[in-house]
Parts: sequence; structure tokens; C-alpha cells
Amino acid sequence: MLKQKRIRDYGVIIGQLEPGHYNAITDVEGVAVGHVTLSNKQMQTGVTAILPHQGNTFKEKLIASSHVINGFGKTMGTIQMAELGTLETPILLTNTLAIGTAADTLIDYMLERNPEIGRTTGTVNPIVGECNDMFLNDIRGKFVKREHVLQAIENASSEFKEGTVGAGTGMLCYSLKGGIGSASRKLDMQHGTYTIGVLVLSNFGILKDLRVNGKAVGEELKEAITQKYKEEDKGSIMVIVATDLPVSERQLKRILKRSVTGLSRTGSIITTGSGEVIIGFSTATKIPHDKPQHLLSVPMIHEEEIDLAFRAVGEATEEAVLNSLVTAEAVVGHDGNKRPALKDLIEEFGISLV
Repeated sequence: MLKQKRIRDYGVIIGQLEPGHYNAITDVEGVAVGHVTLSNKQMQTGVTAILPHQGNTFKEKLIASSHVINGFGKTMGTIQMAELGTLETPILLTNTLAIGTAADTLIDYMLERNPEIGRTTGTVNPIVGECNDMFLNDIRGKFVKREHVLQAIENASSEFKEGTVGAGTGMLCYSLKGGIGSASRKLDMQHGTYTIGVLVLSNFGILKDLRVNGKAVGEELKEAITQKYKEEDKGSIMVIVATDLPVSERQLKRILKRSVTGLSRTGSIITTGSGEVIIGFSTATKIPHDKPQHLLSVPMIHEEEIDLAFRAVGEATEEAVLNSLVTAEAVVGHDGNKRPALKDLIEEFGISLV
């Protein structure tokens, strides 16, 4: 990953399983992440793009699923994903009022690369998720434009920044600055070694609830911070899960559900005003768009092996949230609203995370 101090650099080791090389969603081979960051006074927003593989996703679809923990959020494309169990576009994350722009641009991006769409075959199902950044960003300004979406896709790489970048530019987490975070876990099984990678767009929680590996860091910070912050959990989190583990759509959905364990370990109680939406895909099997002459074969693990994946997704989600916090930069944005960065508070007040 690009040089940033992450949660492990503070001596915090989450869980039992080993991370991948980058300790990020891009440890799943072929997955890439790109950002466009729009940060200037009232404008604190952006776009994050997740490319599921390096080929043509429309022609080579992936097994995919989604899960809603709490539905106070807006997505595009998850209804068809639930019905067909496949992903056929990159995944875009942005702010709540930019989902239309993101979806329209993603459709154009796919049309340009697939001239058969809407002519000799059906249409395309764009996948877009959001969180509300209106505290730091003048969301009515609708700053995200077509060129920003395309640039985020083109910027996609195996190494990327976390924190106050891309879609995470204006997001809050546990009353502090939140944003983009990522982590991964390796799964050693009898038939091979696999990876589960997670990327989060964190925008939820109140400070007093924040826990790091069981330690009530939020309570310590509440005592240390003299400035008053309005404590409302009306945010959301998008969790994107990638894996190369051979699974069916049903098994993948079961894995996605367990991401809630990682959220809970950071202190989340899944409040009524916070939308928790999980989207995931497996690169193990590519489903051709054009019907072949032979039967399709979809390998999958035995159900008795799935607990390891449950553990992995929980651990990676927990660490991704914490990475989104410790890599974030403090921001002063819309109407002078501001949120501090966890890393600055740790240094200022001498708070240990372990």
C-alpha cells in the first residue's frame, strides 16, 4: 500500500488470521481500486472505483451477492444482483446525491466497451453505493461530474490511499474523520490458499462507542476532547468484499452477513439512522455473457469449511474500519464544520491503542 501509518503500525493486531501482501482488498488477484478526491472548502467529496478483475466484466461476469444489515441507504443494481447472482460492472462509491451521475457515467463506460449492449443483447446493471457526506460537504453543490467518475476508474491500481480520499473525503466515523479503509485475510485450506479482502467507506458511529481491539478508546477520547461534537449516528457504511474463494452465490451471501461481527467489534450498534450495506464478489469463477455449448461448472467449498471465511471477513472488516480512522486527515469543510483525525488526537493526548 502507499505509505500511510495504518492500525498495525500502532501495535494493534486484529484477529487470528494473517493478512495478505498489501493487507487490502487488492490482495485478491485482479482487483484494483481508484480514487478521485474533490477537496476545497465547501467541496469535500469524491469517487472511489473498485474493478473486480482486469478483463471485460460484462463479458466475464463474477458470482456476486449483497446483504443489507440496516437499509437506511441507497444503492443501484443490487436487486438484479440478488436475482441473478452476478456482477457485470465495476463498483462505484460516492456521496448520496451523486449516485445518478455515477451510474449514468458507468453505463456509458460499459456501452463504449460493449457495443452489443442494447442492440444484440440486453442492457447492463451498474453497481453504485453511497454514504451521506453533507456535514463536511455541500452536498447540494453536486460537485461529482462525469469526468471524475471516469478518472476514478482509470486511476485503479493494486496500491491506493486510504482515509480522506475518493468517496471518503467528506465522511465521518465515530464522530471523527472517517473514509476509505481496507484489509485482507488469507485462508489456508486443504485444497489451496485463498484471500478475502475488504474495502469500507466508513461514515457511522458516535465517539463514546469506539473500541479498538476491545479497548474503550472512544471513552478516553471523550474525556480528553474539550470541544463539543454533536453525537448523532446518522451515517452509514458501505462494505465491499472481494475473494478468490470458490463459492456459490448462496455461500457468498452467508459470508457477507458475517461482516457485521467486525463492525460490532469496533463499537457499532447498527443504529436506525445508519445504513449498513455489503456488496461482495468472487473471482474464482467467471460466467460468460454469451451462452456456451457446454454446461457451466461452478466449484465451491464444502459447507464445513465456511467458518474460516466467516472469521476472515469479520477480522478484515474490523481492521478496514480502523484503518479508515487512523489514515484519515482532519477536515474543515461546509459552513466551517470540522472533524478531527484520530491520529492527531492520539498524538496530542498521548492515548495508546493497545
